[in-house]
Amino acid sequence: MNILKASAAALGMTTLLATPIYAQTANPTVNANNLVSVSLSESLVENVANDLDVNVSQIPVTIEVPIGVAANVCNVAANVLASDNKSDGAECNAETTSQALTQAVQKQIGSQ
Repeated sequence: MNILKASAAALGMTTLLATPIYAQTANPTVNANNLVSVSLSESLVENVANDLDVNVSQIPVTIEVPIGVAANVCNVAANVLASDNKSDGAECNAETTSQALTQAVQKQIGSQ
C-alpha cells in the first residue's frame, strides 16, 4: 500500500513540475529569438561609447537584446515586453545602461 501511495505521489510531482515547462514552450506565436529592439538616446550612446572606449559613431542607436536586459534598461516589466513581442516584436526606449547592454553593443560592433 505504501509503495502505491509513493508512486502516486511521485507521478503527481512529476506532472506538477513538468507543467510549467510545457506552458513556456507551448505558445508558437512568441518570436523565437525573444529579442527586444532598444533605442538609445544620444546621452546613453555617449555613455556606452565611453564605457567601451570607442568613438560615439560606432555605437548603434538601436540594438536588439534579450527581454530581461530590455526590461532592466527601459524600466518596463518583462511580462509587458514579452506580451508585446508575440507578433511583431517589442520595442522600448532605454532610460539607463547596464553591463549586459554594454556587452550586447560590444558584441554587435565587434561583428561589423
